Amino acid sequence: MNFDYTFHWRPVFRKLPELLEASLVTLQVSVLSMIIGIAIGLVLALLRIGGPKPLAWVASGWIETARNTPALFQLFFFSFGLGAFGLNLTPYLIVLMGLSFNNAGYLAENFRGGFQAVPDTQLRAARSLGMSSAQAYIRIIIPQVFRIVYHPLTNQLVWAVLMSSLAMIVGFRELAGETQAQAFKTFRIFEYFAVAALIYYVMVKLILGISRLLAWRLFRY
Repeated sequence: MNFDYTFHWRPVFRKLPELLEASLVTLQVSVLSMIIGIAIGLVLALLRIGGPKPLAWVASGWIETARNTPALFQLFFFSFGLGAFGLNLTPYLIVLMGLSFNNAGYLAENFRGGFQAVPDTQLRAARSLGMSSAQAYIRIIIPQVFRIVYHPLTNQLVWAVLMSSLAMIVGFRELAGETQAQAFKTFRIFEYFAVAALIYYVMVKLILGISRLLAWRLFRY
């Protein structure tokens, strides 16, 4: 059998502005899901460390589900699962909620490790200076935790950007979704996805480069 394939890159280059615009959507939903994931992950970590038993169980269930089930299944839950109960979300909300749920589960464990790495004497010293528990955590403990988990946070952002490519399954037109739509119109499958892979590579490298620059600026001392 003869599988000759002739490459045609011109259709891809004509649609490059659309692909680049879709890559901005990818970055937007990934960054927003990270912000939400950080906020929820902090709460989950604190609940798992010292929260009331029922809330600690809820936090543990969230973390275990997020970390031990496929991310694709989590997206399906927020799309088809909630849809079965009459709650129909837009593709953007489905992806945002799916990524945020997954990020929160992974980040909660990172934060838990960060909290456990900060000596208990830090909290006692802050309380002895007259700070409340909330003030001690906000001013003393949490800043140290963020310094400890800074690089895992960067890795999770990279993971969120790459995992967002699953969003094409639920009809979201981020980079992978836009690539799929354009590729199926022209049947230039390899060319479109090769260019999309290059765009993903550049985005990840930019994230890592900016992360290293910020780390050098923030953690010089």
